[in-house]
Amino acid sequence: MSGEKDLEQLKKEAVAKAKAAAAAKRKAKELAESGAKEEEAAPAEATGDDLAKQKAAAVAKAKAATAAKRKAKELAESGASEESPSAEDDDLAKKKAAAVAKAKAAAAAKRKAMGQASEGEEASAGGDDDLAKKKAAAVAKAKAAAAAKRKAMGQEAGGEETSGGDDDLAKKKAAAIAKAKAAAAAKKKAAEGGAASGDDAKAKAIAAAKAKAAAAARAKGGKASAADEPEAPKAPSPNQKYLDKYVEIIKKHLGEDVLEDSYINNLSKDVPTLVAKRDSYYKVAEFLKFNESLSFDYLSEIHGSDFETHMEVYAHFYSYKNRQSVALKVKLDRDQPEIESLAKLWAGAEWPECEAYDLVGIHFTGHPNLRRIMLGEDWIGHPLRKDYEPYDVEV
Repeated sequence: MSGEKDLEQLKKEAVAKAKAAAAAKRKAKELAESGAKEEEAAPAEATGDDLAKQKAAAVAKAKAATAAKRKAKELAESGASEESPSAEDDDLAKKKAAAVAKAKAAAAAKRKAMGQASEGEEASAGGDDDLAKKKAAAVAKAKAAAAAKRKAMGQEAGGEETSGGDDDLAKKKAAAIAKAKAAAAAKKKAAEGGAASGDDAKAKAIAAAKAKAAAAARAKGGKASAADEPEAPKAPSPNQKYLDKYVEIIKKHLGEDVLEDSYINNLSKDVPTLVAKRDSYYKVAEFLKFNESLSFDYLSEIHGSDFETHMEVYAHFYSYKNRQSVALKVKLDRDQPEIESLAKLWAGAEWPECEAYDLVGIHFTGHPNLRRIMLGEDWIGHPLRKDYEPYDVEV
């Protein structure tokens, strides 16, 4: 505050000195102008002594004016010299004021920055607090999830105990695997031309096993699995109408007792299958070829199979006229497997009948040249029989 008062005082003194110098300068100028006017008027009015007096007075005035002028000049110069320091003082004061203002601004800025920093620290502290809370919540959620999972696993283990334990589950899995393998083998066998009646018997056995397993599971108090539950009834095959047609025509022309059974082979592309009696096999095959409504003029395959309890011959026909298929089967005595050859009806039956004879041992009466085609004529036994034992164990 004392610095600011000194600055104001210096300003006032400088202004006063400037005003005094300006007044002195004006006064000297006025004196010089008045002396010049008197000097000009003097010659016109003066005479004799008056003129001499006037001259002397004029000289004195001139000297006085010159002295006044010189003094005014000195005063002006001294005023300028005094004015200059005051200007420097003014500049200095301005610089001091600017420095003070800058210092104040810097202090204010520093205070503001410190306030913002404190706010930032508070915000940072708040953010860290929120982050810590979120982490704690995440840890709690993870722990809760782990606990729920352990609880669910415990409940599942308890459910397995109520359904019969791990042993029952293992048995069910083994049974399911065995069933799957049996189904795959049956499907493969059917695709290769396996006997449909055997497949049907296997399918029935599997269904019966499933029903028994489901009943046992229910009796035990456990919940039967989806694999153990009986299968829902399937929709009728689109080939059922063709099977009904074939059976109707055959019974109408050959009698009611020529067929032992008929069904749709679901394991072999829903082929309509006819099971002929032993003594009507050739007659039914002949009728299938020459009947105008049926016209199964193409024989695609014949093969024999050993079912341990009996032998079977399976023949597959196709009608180019109707674009339909049918299978004809016949069951034979295993000890004396013998049936009529179809080579007289379809020439293509000659070779597959020889194959069935060679590998299974089925004799086809009326065959033009029944012989072994894979094994030698001196080979003992038939390799595809279930009870086959090699004569030479090293072979």
